Amino acid sequence: MSDVKYSKEHEWIKLEGEIATIGITKHATEMLGDIVFTELPEKGSNVEKDGTAGVVESTKAASDVYTPVSGEVVDTNQAIVDDPSKINQDPENTAWFFKLKVKDKSEISSLMNKEDYDKFAKESSS
Repeated sequence: MSDVKYSKEHEWIKLEGEIATIGITKHATEMLGDIVFTELPEKGSNVEKDGTAGVVESTKAASDVYTPVSGEVVDTNQAIVDDPSKINQDPENTAWFFKLKVKDKSEISSLMNKEDYDKFAKESSS
């Protein structure tokens, strides 16, 4: 299994070959509460590192979803658009948001590993 990396905006990314799967972290869903709406990027669109790639709305707030790397959107998860509550149930696995064909794999090196992200998330919520 490939390594999962994390951004300071609470997204996770898993790279398999040239394709990166991206979603939001469990910590993000805990901060947001019950998610009621999701908007994903268009297939075929190009996104830039740290750019907005979607929206997630909860009963508490609306939040942008950022992309931790640049690339072309090759797939989106229609299941979380049809039923946004899936994001709360399994945010770091089946409730992924979109998949990218990565433009520059070196961008991944700026992201955090699980241990560093957990420390960051704990510090940012206290």
